[in-house]
Amino acid sequence: AVGPAVTVSTVTGTAETAARLAARVPGAAAEGMEGFGVATAARQFGLPVLELRAISNPVGPRDRAAWRIGEALDALAAAGAVLQEVLE
Repeated sequence: AVGPAVTVSTVTGTAETAARLAARVPGAAAEGMEGFGVATAARQFGLPVLELRAISNPVGPRDRAAWRIGEALDALAAAGAVLQEVLE
């Protein structure tokens, strides 16, 4: 999926919160907490930054049985393997 990521200060654990985020940022493909802090620190030091995310679970009610962490890590490893080629 391609789309903006919503920066949040905590995970979204309810359908109501997910709906509010979706209304605030139409087309959002993901939520994230860590990337903003990394980007802010990089900017303060004048460094470039790139965030590459692999999504293991959908936004909304936390159903840990539906999480696909292994698949997300595999996708991240595959993307990382070609990252240098993409950046050139």
